[in-house]
Amino acid sequence: MAAMSGVDTVREVHTPEGVALRLPVAGPVPRALAWLIDTVIRIAGLILLIIIVGRFGKIGEMLILIGAFALMWLYPILFECLWSGQTPGKRALELRVVMSDGVPVGWLASISRNLLRILDFLPLYYGVGLVVGYLDGSHRRLGDLVGRTVVIHAPRVRPPVLAAGEGVMAPLRPLQPQEQAAVVAFSERAPRLTPERQAELADIAAPIVGVGGPEGVHRLRAVANWLLGRA
Repeated sequence: MAAMSGVDTVREVHTPEGVALRLPVAGPVPRALAWLIDTVIRIAGLILLIIIVGRFGKIGEMLILIGAFALMWLYPILFECLWSGQTPGKRALELRVVMSDGVPVGWLASISRNLLRILDFLPLYYGVGLVVGYLDGSHRRLGDLVGRTVVIHAPRVRPPVLAAGEGVMAPLRPLQPQEQAAVVAFSERAPRLTPERQAELADIAAPIVGVGGPEGVHRLRAVANWLLGRA
């Protein structure tokens, strides 16, 4: 479910455990700025490549063509899949590509969304992409719809302050990415919730730590500390 909020959108995703994740979907302006940064980087890389290998005749021309292909097509795919859904431009704007259900973007999805960028660009300056993004509630362009991806705001994580007595605890079973995100989100939001609401959410997540209620709250925050690698 998505609810409009100004230019950006909040996309609400429910995990199998019943925990609601709110994904702050990025609007067209930050996405355009991130794309502009990546374009400048790619152009600069191509110019540098031409300067370095342009003197090597036919071999240099071949290397330039290979480099241009890599910068045009492989650059976004490799960064999104190997750099947690972020290109340098997206990282600078604190954006991230994820699947529509909030899990990390995969290779097939990244390839699909980037190959279809050429259609989004038609007829000129992302005409199709802008129209489709305007009509879609989560500002997804055609490539996002086919790849089932969404671009979200992803502010750099500030390490949370550990509460006394919570420590670190490993979960009782391996957690899916969306479950990990839900536990960390709960830990960050818990101080702003009433004790009753904390206990209610801990009851929902009891299978992760083996107990609900107030004790479950402490264990969930300890699991969040473990997920964040904090001692």
